[in-house]
Amino acid sequence: MTEQTSAAPQTSPEPETGYAPVNGLRMYYEIHGSGGIPLLLLHGGLFNIDLQFGELIPSLAQTRQVIAADFQAHGRTGDIDRPLGTENLASDVVELLRHLGIAQADVFGFSVGGAVALHLAVKHPELVRKLIASSVSFHPDGDRPENTEAVGELTVDMIAGMPMEQDYLAKSPNPDKLQDLLDKLGAYDKGSTGWSDDEIKGITAPTLITVGDCDAVTLEHAVRFLQLRGGDVNGDFVGVPASQLAVFPGTTHFFGLSRTALVLDVVNTFLDAPEPAA
Repeated sequence: MTEQTSAAPQTSPEPETGYAPVNGLRMYYEIHGSGGIPLLLLHGGLFNIDLQFGELIPSLAQTRQVIAADFQAHGRTGDIDRPLGTENLASDVVELLRHLGIAQADVFGFSVGGAVALHLAVKHPELVRKLIASSVSFHPDGDRPENTEAVGELTVDMIAGMPMEQDYLAKSPNPDKLQDLLDKLGAYDKGSTGWSDDEIKGITAPTLITVGDCDAVTLEHAVRFLQLRGGDVNGDFVGVPASQLAVFPGTTHFFGLSRTALVLDVVNTFLDAPEPAA
């Protein structure tokens, strides 16, 4: 994938890798760096660790331990006879953290991964210190309808030659099941009613919301998300809220994290900020 803006290339030691036995899956994970509060990275649908976070991990892992995982049927994690949905994927992540002995982490999720991160923050608040929810809505009314329709109609031929297809074929233990994955993504969380305003208000983790200015999630919804998290105030008078919103210019859903230098500045600043007083 071509980056729109890239940070200077960095090198890092080879990560620790492994497969965690969770819910009938052999879930592939990587651990980069050490020290500090662990940062868990959760990729979007059709992506994987490398495609979504490959340009970000070297910088993120310089000052903290970074844990990244491939979801069911993505990357190096195989598929099983189970629908793809936020609740199932979140259950896998909970089991992965238990397998790794991690009691709490900062969680950075994009799109499908953002939905899983949001689920963890609502249902398992003890696991999430800080939440980064990127290019994801908390309610279906925040999604542009044409995006949902397009995902539901995806076929292998439509993504032939694209990075997602090439990486899937190169890494998947089920290289013949790409259409199965597309079909499962097309039915992802179908019929979900999302989270209520009170549930979003009740999240205890400081939250960074990121969205592209021409994303699959509407800007109005992103602002509403921020307001429910205590943002959209006059910070000169009341202070800068713990929860924040970043809108990346000239950025679509597909390229939601491709402004590497900009993303790193926003994410590192948020993660490194002192936690608000209780």
